[in-house]
Amino acid sequence: MANVLLAASASVSVYKACDLASKLSQAGHTVRAVLTANAAKLVSPQLFEAVTGQPAFVSEWGENRRAAMDHIDLAKFAELVVVAPCSANLAARLAHGFADDLVSTALLAVAPGVPRLVCPAMNPNMLQQPAVQRNFDQLRADGWQFVEAEAGHMACGDHGTGRLAEPQAILRAVEFVLTSKP
Repeated sequence: MANVLLAASASVSVYKACDLASKLSQAGHTVRAVLTANAAKLVSPQLFEAVTGQPAFVSEWGENRRAAMDHIDLAKFAELVVVAPCSANLAARLAHGFADDLVSTALLAVAPGVPRLVCPAMNPNMLQQPAVQRNFDQLRADGWQFVEAEAGHMACGDHGTGRLAEPQAILRAVEFVLTSKP
């Protein structure tokens, strides 16, 4: 069992991240969620706390436990990082090393060698954009592993590839990464 840092960005599919957090916890992992500010507008951090029994984080400012050190505490906690859902915005920020919120600073502070999974979720047209694909290529080059987006009906009404992988598929990827870790 591992300490899993689950980072969630703004996407209609963020509700699946709550289910993923629950499934990871039920499988015996300790899960701490960190949400972008926009993700927290879609799903309450308290929902993640309820399904994991662990604190959930949104900002380094305000009611957090250690305020300006939360990003370091979260990074040290992580034995595995899962970014689900990963929006085009967050992928770009990670690929280029931006550190402008708690999610990006925590993920940049995670020690090299800690396994990282990224699970994209976005409109099919966004997913196909050359800039998005370049960012994904950079993340792969930096050692990130992907649980690819699935095809299907999108919340926007479009149909195509871009749906967040189902929580059970992400859980299988987590187990695979953890069992194949040196």
